[in-house]
Amino acid sequence: MTTITPIGPDFIALQVRDLAASRQFYLETFGFKASSHCPPGAVIFQTTPVPLALREPLRPLPETGPLGTGMVLWIACADADALHDLIVQRGGTILSPLADGPFGRFFVAADPDGYAITFHTARG
Repeated sequence: MTTITPIGPDFIALQVRDLAASRQFYLETFGFKASSHCPPGAVIFQTTPVPLALREPLRPLPETGPLGTGMVLWIACADADALHDLIVQRGGTILSPLADGPFGRFFVAADPDGYAITFHTARG
């Protein structure tokens, strides 16, 4: 008998209330770079090894309140301290200050829909 086991995340998409506003925020505040190939109703960012995207909802979302409650999304970056300072400078909201944790230096920032995104310094 063959065992069917999930391999792991292959693509992550966050459903957002206002795609244009969220796209602009992720580009200008968080500093992501958009892929040149994005399907209608979505923006895909140049992330590795797993692509990250924002998309229009596939099903109705709550009109108010944060989205993604209970979900923890860790995004590696070259320098969490520098990115933290840049996000603050650009007017972003920090939910959890810089700290040292199991994956190194990290902090948590909010996006326009209330997703809590944890950025951490990538291990070399």
